[in-house]
Amino acid sequence: MDRFAERRFGDSQHMAADHYRAADPSFYGYDTLLSPLFNHISPPTLRWLADARGRITAVRQDGGGDVFRFACTPLDWGWTGLLDREDRRALLRATLSATPAPVTLRLLCADGQRRWCLVRSMRHAGADGQARYLGTVEDIDDRHIREADALKNALTESREHYRWSVDLSPQVPWTASPDGSVEEVGPMWLNLTGLTPESTLGMGWLSAVHHDDAARVVQTWTRHLANGAPIDIDYRIRLQDGDYRWMRARAAARRDAHGAIVRWYGTLEDVHAQKLAQQALANSEERLRLAVQSARLGIWDFDLATGARAWSIELRQMLGVDDDRPATADLALSLVHPDDRSRLATMLNAVATGAVPPHFEATMRIYRADTGALRSIRSTGWTTCAESGRILRVIVTFQDVTEQRDAEDRIRWAATHDPMTRLPNRALWQATLDDMTAHADKTGEGFGLLLLDIDDLKRINDSLGHDAGDALLAAFAQRLAALAPLDAAIGRLGGDEFGVIAPSLTDSAALEAWSARLIASVRAPYMHKGRTLHCGVSIGAAIYGDHGDQAEDLFKAADLALYASKSGGRCRLTLFHSALRADAQQRSSMIRMARQVVTENLVTPYYQPKVDLLSGRVLGYEALLRWHHPRLGVQLPGSIHAAFDHGEIAVALTRQMVDAVLADVHSWLQSGVDPGRVAINTSAADFANGDFAERLLEDLDRFDVPPAHIEIEVTESVFLGSGAEQVGRALRHFAQSGIRIALDDFGTGFASLSHLKQYPVDILKIDRSFVSNIEHDAGDAAIVDAIVKLGASFGMDVVAEGVETQAQADLLIGHGCGIAQGYYFGRPQPFALVTPPTGA
Repeated sequence: MDRFAERRFGDSQHMAADHYRAADPSFYGYDTLLSPLFNHISPPTLRWLADARGRITAVRQDGGGDVFRFACTPLDWGWTGLLDREDRRALLRATLSATPAPVTLRLLCADGQRRWCLVRSMRHAGADGQARYLGTVEDIDDRHIREADALKNALTESREHYRWSVDLSPQVPWTASPDGSVEEVGPMWLNLTGLTPESTLGMGWLSAVHHDDAARVVQTWTRHLANGAPIDIDYRIRLQDGDYRWMRARAAARRDAHGAIVRWYGTLEDVHAQKLAQQALANSEERLRLAVQSARLGIWDFDLATGARAWSIELRQMLGVDDDRPATADLALSLVHPDDRSRLATMLNAVATGAVPPHFEATMRIYRADTGALRSIRSTGWTTCAESGRILRVIVTFQDVTEQRDAEDRIRWAATHDPMTRLPNRALWQATLDDMTAHADKTGEGFGLLLLDIDDLKRINDSLGHDAGDALLAAFAQRLAALAPLDAAIGRLGGDEFGVIAPSLTDSAALEAWSARLIASVRAPYMHKGRTLHCGVSIGAAIYGDHGDQAEDLFKAADLALYASKSGGRCRLTLFHSALRADAQQRSSMIRMARQVVTENLVTPYYQPKVDLLSGRVLGYEALLRWHHPRLGVQLPGSIHAAFDHGEIAVALTRQMVDAVLADVHSWLQSGVDPGRVAINTSAADFANGDFAERLLEDLDRFDVPPAHIEIEVTESVFLGSGAEQVGRALRHFAQSGIRIALDDFGTGFASLSHLKQYPVDILKIDRSFVSNIEHDAGDAAIVDAIVKLGASFGMDVVAEGVETQAQADLLIGHGCGIAQGYYFGRPQPFALVTPPTGA
């Protein structure tokens, strides 16, 4: 026992010797009981004793050679840690049974591996009346592996033998149980259908059968299962690529000595080519039969041998011809539309001379003999010939396709017209423009091209809903069509844009006169669901020959003129002139330059002080955008002003300004200087994504700048349009965070006074256009006075912009304006040249 403990469990990590000394190590008296088990064991063997509860009280190693090295001591209940759950259950079931059977299981060894072992056990009642369990453990891991390998090799050879036998056969072998459940199927089945054997067994093979054949196959298979007769049936199966092929399935039953079915053996054979040949012949005969018997087709049967012509009842009904009228070629020709009559005459002559092709089709218009109604008839003909090639018979079917033609016309109209306004759409209108341009190239006859854009349609959509906007579009189209010249081609090009092409509008006087009438007509109010709608129209025009001789060039010219009308105040006509192209090129150049500014991070803020007019103290700054041109140096924002109408670029410029301004403010604060509040200008595009406030507040945290040092300047335009709700949410978020809101250029935009109450505005900024003439223009002075008083009534600060003289400053003080900025107090300067006074 001590020898065993030292050899097997000398390592305290696995099993200590004193475990055995503490337990009862005696096997005396039990060896005789265990001896019957030894006949089956090859050393080494482990003996074990357990009490009635299953607790092992002693173990002993017998025999020579390698010995077990367990992962833990098996004593007491330690043996349970050497077995997985299933093996523990198997051992308990075997041990506790009346006649314990040997159990093969795996024991966890010290190296972390499990070894196959054979455990034998027996139950014995001791002298004290207590039950004992005795047993042995035999290491059979090597033998188990050898036997498994031998079995695997035998199975592999058997499978290879079967595979080679099956692969050389073009058929798919299969077997089924007496009840018809498929048990085996050849590998070619997988190649054909992609179905694995597992998904095929039982009745799974039916999933590959064509749905039109499935019921017939099941019914036939069920009948033969009942009577045991051999089966021979054709059906289609689905291949891996989704196609179907015809297969022939044959099977016979193997019976035992008593005549009972043991198993079905069958094959599946590809008969697709034969089946298609049979079907082709059957289909050819069926087509002829259906042509004669079809209730929806009219039949004309012409026997060239006898010259007899026969019209079916259905054909006579289709043509409106009485049953007693002879079926003559003259009658047929008299019913055909004059424009199609020559085609029918050619076909009849071909039939008479034997020159008609084997198959022909034609569609012609006919007038019904009874009502005179115009109908479209499609004819399809076949010929049958003798072996010599001589035509024997001509069969022609006729079908009324009037409704189909009408449907095609409706589809064609829908593809080329706008359903809302019922005007030609862009594709048809563009095709007309191309045709008229080609015609003008040949004849020299010019035309005028006008592009029209409805003003304020977006405002109506946003304020009253798209149903109101759609009603306005339809009403506008009606007025446009009513006023358009008789020779004009009009169309809706998309959204709120329309096009007009008119040969009668080829000079500026005619264009201006017609445009004036249209603008006046459009200005008249529209009614929709009890509401009055108002809109205007902006027009851009170009003339063929004067402004281009290619359709694309003319369209671009008119489009540039339309842009000029919209940006110049709307509700007007602009005739293209060369300066417009230069303006467009300049805008494109500005946008390209702005993209470069963003890409190369060329933005830098300049700071203009805001001053208390009474004390002269600097209260803060407005951050103004400047950028560094690689060659020309510092540039004003006007050099890229077109980019501020481009949402993506405008947002990117604001992002760079925010980063630069916050970095500068942080530097001032770090140096112990208080810059007061620094204003950052924003645009409507900044608010479009809905997260502008959150991103700016995150930037303040990132740069460690308190919100009290930042102002956000917005113009009145941000309150207009569909994004007003997002703007309001962002401004309220700013206000709650301590950021002040300034309304810039007040009095020059389109805002309502209600915006001052609706949004958390803290500051009104008087536009420089009112300040510059305040000394000489009583109207400007009155506006300044009104804005100051308005701000005071709302409890808002008022800041005057563009102050350049002491006289202007004095007048502002007189009107009660306390804060100003302008060249008189300081020009915008870069961060390095600005030194905010201490205590600003």
